[in-house]
Amino acid sequence: MKRLAIIGASYLQEPLIRKAKEMGYETHVFAWKANDVGELIADHFYPISIIEKDEILEVCRSLDLSGICTIASDLAVITVNYVASKLGLPCNSMETTLKSTNKHLMREAFAENGDPSPKSILVDSVNDLDNVELSYPVIVKPLDRSGSRGITKVYKKEQLSEAIESAKEQGFEKSALVEEFAEGDEYSIEYISYKGAHHFLAMTKKYITGDPHFIETGHLEPAPISNETLTKVKAVVDHALNTLGITNGASHTEIKIDDDGCIKIIEIGGRMGGDFIGSDLVRLSTGIDFVRAVIQVAVGQEPDLSMVCTPKIAGVRFVFDEDDILVYKRLSENDPKLLVSSDIKEIDGEVKDSSTRFGYYLLASESREEVERYMPSKL
Repeated sequence: MKRLAIIGASYLQEPLIRKAKEMGYETHVFAWKANDVGELIADHFYPISIIEKDEILEVCRSLDLSGICTIASDLAVITVNYVASKLGLPCNSMETTLKSTNKHLMREAFAENGDPSPKSILVDSVNDLDNVELSYPVIVKPLDRSGSRGITKVYKKEQLSEAIESAKEQGFEKSALVEEFAEGDEYSIEYISYKGAHHFLAMTKKYITGDPHFIETGHLEPAPISNETLTKVKAVVDHALNTLGITNGASHTEIKIDDDGCIKIIEIGGRMGGDFIGSDLVRLSTGIDFVRAVIQVAVGQEPDLSMVCTPKIAGVRFVFDEDDILVYKRLSENDPKLLVSSDIKEIDGEVKDSSTRFGYYLLASESREEVERYMPSKL
């Protein structure tokens, strides 16, 4: 029996669990018991928090695993690579894991190796900046979170203390980064790596709310950029993946490109992008089964990057307010053939980060114009 361990049981891991079962793997899922979907669909579920690396390792030692993996979770990546390294399974090194989950160490690695990235300062409190001359605006963010949690754009010194404390509250490591604000449009780039060889999959255009918290309102693939720009982006990302030492598995790179074509790396995660990017948009826009490729690399197989469906223009729009629901209703009535899937909840309160949005709708078409018609208007 082929066995695959999966770290995490939330909706983020559902495509991974289902794909593993489809590929003939017995799934062993680890997560804090919270009645999540992974608990219900896994072949075997273990109510162990994903941060309990050694406890998970002891269970995995008895399973004769083919591999271990996760998608769209920085926190779970730490446990995946720790357990895999102890069991001699394919993974990235713990040094790489640390650099790709700690934004301060990531910035240091980028600076040392010449990768274009905003300058940043590690702080525990606003007092750490007493003798530092800052050029406003700046971005304040947690050391180790994703999903727009704890991010604030600060325009003056008086706002720094509150922003730093907010970032610390949201992070696991109780420190924050204060960094220069990078101008430009935002994009993300998905890669799959195998034994040190990096394979570009897709570049995504990101729609965001803007300041102060920069929450993602939608994504579009493939990004509408020139071949020249794409070539430059690939060169920058390839070099940065080598800087971090990422050799196996998915990676999700966030960048900004300004009006002069200058590229700045915001961060790189050693895992697939969330927000339906890796699980859905890559497959819809390229025909490549990204989730299958993640599993293949995790079990030591070269990823199959052949097409499983015809590529289209694909997008996802997230629900923040009644305007988003009105657009969804218009889409459903006028262009239902574009709708791939949706899940919309009752509007109740304010969206403060990616985890508090009120649903989504996923669409795809052969026409870029048709898809863009239903994407958010703000960048």
